[in-house]
Amino acid sequence: MNVTTSMLVLAISASAITPATLFAAPLTTSIEKTEQQQEQEQLAQLITVAIKSDANMAQINAQQHAMLETSLGSNSLPDPKLKLGIGGLPTDSFSINKDPMTTLSIGLMQQFDRGNTLDLQQQKGDIQANAIGIQQAVRELDITNKMTQLWLELGYQQSVYRVLQRNHRLVTELANFTSTNYAIGSGEAQDLLQVKLQVVKIEDKLQTNLQTQHRIMAQLSEWLGADWLTNKTIIQASNQLSWQQLNQLMPRLTATTQHYSLLKQHPMVQIANSAISANETQVSIAQQAYKPQFGIEVMYASRQANGMSGKPASDLVSAYITMDLPLFTNNRQDHHYAAAQYQVGAAKSQRDLLLNQMNAKVNALLVEHDNLNQRLSRYTDSLLSQAKARTQAVERGYQNNTAQFNNVIAAATDELALVIEQARVITDLNITNSNLAALINGFDIQPFSLQFQQSTTINNHNQ
Repeated sequence: MNVTTSMLVLAISASAITPATLFAAPLTTSIEKTEQQQEQEQLAQLITVAIKSDANMAQINAQQHAMLETSLGSNSLPDPKLKLGIGGLPTDSFSINKDPMTTLSIGLMQQFDRGNTLDLQQQKGDIQANAIGIQQAVRELDITNKMTQLWLELGYQQSVYRVLQRNHRLVTELANFTSTNYAIGSGEAQDLLQVKLQVVKIEDKLQTNLQTQHRIMAQLSEWLGADWLTNKTIIQASNQLSWQQLNQLMPRLTATTQHYSLLKQHPMVQIANSAISANETQVSIAQQAYKPQFGIEVMYASRQANGMSGKPASDLVSAYITMDLPLFTNNRQDHHYAAAQYQVGAAKSQRDLLLNQMNAKVNALLVEHDNLNQRLSRYTDSLLSQAKARTQAVERGYQNNTAQFNNVIAAATDELALVIEQARVITDLNITNSNLAALINGFDIQPFSLQFQQSTTINNHNQ
């Protein structure tokens, strides 16, 4: 009995997951630090590959260039109009060389826009193109957050799988030992059935765990591609990251419930600000409608007939200036100007709503972060030690014939469940950190090279 129960306790104690303290200075060896750095680098590489191969990024890039070209095209005058005609044609003969009043005319007409409308339209287009470019940063943050969360989930499943594997191996040895004892008449049948049932339960958990790992790998292929999934790339993930950047921001986050200074740097807020700027430019465009619109027209008329003196009649040249006078502005211009101002107000309200929503998310995540830290401390300080002490107490009771074998199994199972639950809390805490980092730019991994390259391209294009 002593050997039997000792092996069962060994199965649990060998499975303990020792969590690194996420917001303190953990005592780790250089080997552990190297492994953590390697895992962090592997995650960064996967995120970079995902961003570069993301079809949505290519779509945003194409849309931005399309808007830039449209912006350049909008800052040009309309094409001139060519005017051809014949005038003063006599109806009795329809001859062009008998009446000196008959002319063959050719002319050009050019219309100019009101005020600075063309420059303002290009300015608005540039603002909109820049906003589209910022969508790349939004997409990069989204990919980084989702990839990080899948990485953490995969790391959790892999850590649990290793725990279950060790327990399966040791409990299988325990089952063999119990079977041998039963065969020689020194064991109970119910003990043998109980430990065999425990082996089957662990095998089922192992299969369920592998199924979850395969599902997560399939989800990763959304960004890494089907070929990556086909190649069956081996990933050694982790359910916790260092979060150095986020840890530096945590004092500012916990000191107040208003986080607008950090949130204003978020790409979504920058896009909202671009929408405000674009609508303010539209107000300026609407103001140009109160200015007159000019046009010029130049005509050259050739006469084929002779004049009264018998000599060839001289040709004629005409020049005109046209001007559109906005006299009745209350019918059109006033309404367009008012509509543009309302659009500015709507864009500002949309930005304020976005900031309030993001601020509420940050506060909710901070509450969740604090609760998870408290739970993790409870597991580390009391739950695991109490569960281990209970298992040892039940073991001693079984050795002294004051406890049943199923009590030993139940205590060991509860301790194993607590170990796995602790790993779940660590994972949830890191997922909360990932969601926080996505809102306040707290990722240690920031592969935003595509966004920087795009910004450089826009600046060069404007210059």
